[in-house]
Amino acid sequence: MSLEGKHALVTGGGTGIGLAIARALAAEGAQVTITGRRQEVLDEVAGDGLFGMAMDVRDEASVDDTIARAVEARGPVQICVPNAGIAEGKALHKTSLEFWRNMMATNLDGVFLTIRACLPGMLSTDWGRVIPVASIAGVRGLKGGACYSASKHGVVGLTRSLSEEYMGTNYTFNAICPGYVDTPIVTRNIDSIATRARVSREEALAMMVESNRHKRLIAPEEVAAAVMWLVRPGSESINGQTIEIAGGQV
Repeated sequence: MSLEGKHALVTGGGTGIGLAIARALAAEGAQVTITGRRQEVLDEVAGDGLFGMAMDVRDEASVDDTIARAVEARGPVQICVPNAGIAEGKALHKTSLEFWRNMMATNLDGVFLTIRACLPGMLSTDWGRVIPVASIAGVRGLKGGACYSASKHGVVGLTRSLSEEYMGTNYTFNAICPGYVDTPIVTRNIDSIATRARVSREEALAMMVESNRHKRLIAPEEVAAAVMWLVRPGSESINGQTIEIAGGQV
């Protein structure tokens, strides 16, 4: 299936998992709007079917305005990939309300706002795919990451509810739930884990690698491949699911 003529939107599309997904979609012919908070980061990777637009997923006006302009330029969004998120662990008794609210605003509110802004245009077409990037922390508890895990459980609950709401239509909703992926987020978390666990950076990295059942970091392209499966023919009956990419059973 060619995605020629399809407009896709990937939040957090300038780096890591989002960029891998955006490039895979563009390679199949889609016009892909990539968003992020820093325009300069988006400009570095734009081109070849990727169109960068600065957007803060925590800000309702920013999301609504940016997606409206993207739709005006490239048509209704038929492939919506809310991927933008932050990952940081913290013991609950050390979690401030500010930390909690920022995590929820980015990881959960951002997904809600992005999907809400894309849906009206998508529903004016005859086909659509909504594929939030959640986490294995969205299907099980994460030691030392209660706030993060709660935000990702919320994404999974939202996705499953939308799949029920549009059951029997040509619109499907599935959450991608990867383990530790080889991205800048993992690199940044090394220092955080090392400090909290009082271990070396090498030991902190090993802890993340060991958390994946196959004992290696996941490549962003592996996550992108799962997204591509969901937008191709033959995936029509995959709906309301959590696609877990963790090297084994979660």
